[in-house]
Amino acid sequence: MVRSGLGFSILKRAQDAGVLEAYVHDLRDYAPGVHRSTDDTPYGGGAGMVMRPGPLFDAVESLPLTPESRVILMTPQGKTLTQAKARELAQSTHLVLLCGHYEGFDERVRQHLATEEISVGDYVLTGGELPALLVIDAVARLLPDTLGNAASAEDDTFSDGLLEYPHYTRPPDYRGWGIPDVLLSGHHAEIAKWRRKEQFRRTQSRRPDLWAKFEPSKSELKLLQQLDEEEEITVDASTDSGN
Repeated sequence: MVRSGLGFSILKRAQDAGVLEAYVHDLRDYAPGVHRSTDDTPYGGGAGMVMRPGPLFDAVESLPLTPESRVILMTPQGKTLTQAKARELAQSTHLVLLCGHYEGFDERVRQHLATEEISVGDYVLTGGELPALLVIDAVARLLPDTLGNAASAEDDTFSDGLLEYPHYTRPPDYRGWGIPDVLLSGHHAEIAKWRRKEQFRRTQSRRPDLWAKFEPSKSELKLLQQLDEEEEITVDASTDSGN
């Protein structure tokens, strides 16, 4: 599953360019016995199986670790992956992502092997492979020379704590649906202003939690005032037409 995900799109491009090196290690290669079992029943009873510590410790300790290596446990109990966290991880030289299965890991893996824990959301998946791919993808696109245009990452949703503005492309009229006139004006300053206001508008309506944390600059306070005035005009106009 992981090898397949690494072979497409941005992740493949990053590896081909030498920006990213990614290796997949099968824990069964480090499991003893004929069946190479990586899990066992939990002490104390209960449903499900638990990942044994031995294969995980042996696999990680076989790697060329350095003091800068970060051993990350993919678990729903970890801190939620955010764009800020991805940006921080992108500064690291070596990430080791541990993918669990079943009921989770033997607690000694969490206590004595992992240096941190990351979750991709408040839900439970079959295993940690897909979350690991999400982390790799989020980090890889922030590395230099991965994207065709470095500005793409700077404009992404969450890059500054806000949702991204709407995008349009050709044709300018599709099934009678047009695009905002300002985008055809060629006036870059006005386009930038429109995009920023749309970021404000979209974040306010869709993610009030993000909006509550946002601290606008002095110039952005003026844009917010303009946005409020536009909203008032819209409300007044709709009220008048309703009468």
